Amino acid sequence: MEFEKTPIEGLLILHPKVFKDDRGYFLETFEETRYKSFGIPDKFIQDNHSHSIKNVIRGMHFTIKRPQAQILTVIRGQIFDVVVDIRKDSASFGKWFGLELSENGVRQVYMSPGLAHGFCTLSDHADLHYKVSEKYDPHDDAGLNHADPEVGIVWPVSHPIVSAKDSKLPFLKDLY
Repeated sequence: MEFEKTPIEGLLILHPKVFKDDRGYFLETFEETRYKSFGIPDKFIQDNHSHSIKNVIRGMHFTIKRPQAQILTVIRGQIFDVVVDIRKDSASFGKWFGLELSENGVRQVYMSPGLAHGFCTLSDHADLHYKVSEKYDPHDDAGLNHADPEVGIVWPVSHPIVSAKDSKLPFLKDLY
């Protein structure tokens, strides 16, 4: 397994070893000792699955009282994945990083606590698997508006499908 650092501290791109043959492929999506050896200290306690249709933007989500670390894997389809650093004391505060992820050429994204996450579905359907370090609490759910002009995310869709809840999320300047 290999990993890449990104311009945002605590955001890694993971390249698990994929064993392919004419039947398909196999990979381990998580093995605690190996991930800890790459500097991922978190204990993951819950797995989540997300399914979206084409042009959906979900996010930018995070939690406040109990920030979650996450490992994201695209199981089916293709997405444009985005992370925004919302940690006020960070050198990359307000910066975003995005990359395409798909079922082809499997990569994972590790997000340390304190980062906002969202994605846009590029294929007809996409299924995502998340490992998270904190149990979901709807009372601790928060977010950043995906269209915040100060952050300036360049989404690869012209007519996104966004939930009413996500479209009303605050801008970065209004979070703190």
